[in-house]
Amino acid sequence: MAKRKELAAVRAAKARKKRRRKKRLRAVILFFETIILLMLIGMAYVMAKYDKFQFVNINKDDIEVNEGIMLEGYTTIALFGGDSREGQLEEGTHADTIIVVAIDNESKDIRMASIYRDTLLKQMNDTYRKANNAYFVGGPEEAINMLNKNLDLDIEDYATVDFKAMSDVVDLMGGIEITVTDAEAKMMNKYIGETAKAAGKKANKLESGGTYTLDGPQAVTYSRLRKLEGGDYKRTERQRTVIKKLFEKITATDIATINEIIDTVFPQVSTSFSLKKIIGLASALMEYSLGDSEGFPFEKADGITYPEAGDVVVAQGLAENVKELHEFLYPNQKKEDVSDTVQMISEELMNETGVVRPAEFDTEQQEDGEENTDGKEEGESYKEETEGDEDTGRPYVDTADAEFLEE
Repeated sequence: MAKRKELAAVRAAKARKKRRRKKRLRAVILFFETIILLMLIGMAYVMAKYDKFQFVNINKDDIEVNEGIMLEGYTTIALFGGDSREGQLEEGTHADTIIVVAIDNESKDIRMASIYRDTLLKQMNDTYRKANNAYFVGGPEEAINMLNKNLDLDIEDYATVDFKAMSDVVDLMGGIEITVTDAEAKMMNKYIGETAKAAGKKANKLESGGTYTLDGPQAVTYSRLRKLEGGDYKRTERQRTVIKKLFEKITATDIATINEIIDTVFPQVSTSFSLKKIIGLASALMEYSLGDSEGFPFEKADGITYPEAGDVVVAQGLAENVKELHEFLYPNQKKEDVSDTVQMISEELMNETGVVRPAEFDTEQQEDGEENTDGKEEGESYKEETEGDEDTGRPYVDTADAEFLEE
């Protein structure tokens, strides 16, 4: 009798363990089913939003990269700011903002370099024109190839937005806090009406210089100011400031606002990013950190007149400037000499324009690297973006917009 009771107890215990195992198994299965369901829902959401882009399929076989260029561990992207009234962002668009973005795939650190739009560079038809000419005549593919050719880059993808999209993002984010000078405020008030009208928004003027939470039209007008001290050099600095402020806000915003931004802004974005790449970048959004930014070329001569291009900015030694650019964008990359292509372009630019690189530039840089007095690793010391003379270059603009861009 006692043995039967003991046997029954053992069987009951085994049955309870079996039921618990089944419950745990069902819980595990339910957990994974939930994860898979959420992933499918997320995929469906991203796919639905992806359709809103102005997608441009660029054949990777048509992208040219100089021989020997291997920037492993980084993703390099081109960002263009288009001046379009009708939302058309392909060739024929005035891409007056050109930014090279380098993402460290491991640390997720992001660095930006603005390419001054009036920089004299070699085009894909082997003529020399301003940097923004490539996008105007051949769209994003031509512009990407021009950047790869002149700067030893391996860009494959791009994104282009117009100034209305930027205005919409700023407003949806509740504005961005920026300190403006009296001169900037005065110039902004002069052109805020035109920006607001083009964006379909109200124009709000500033009383004077100070710290403000700028709305969309104000932020766009601020980033486009040109005919002030520092010219186009200072303007690109303002543009990067606006991008940094937006980045700081968007990484801390709620999903409802992000969804509204996607629905409003994505239709105003032209890009070559595949759905797979979009998902890959978006999945790590909160891990990204926006690091330093610079303007290119670092050492330059302006006010140079070149046939068929007008007043241009010329790198004082393109090869040396490209090496500095790589040291800045890719701090963990092994330092290498520029390609034969860039060296050839550098020598041609010197012969075409007569602009030579002063010997003291390289002496100063060598001394800075040896002393390393700023606490940075060797190779991370760069000249600050200087405020040059007033930019008098001839932009590719509509006549109606010429005065605003000149200002």
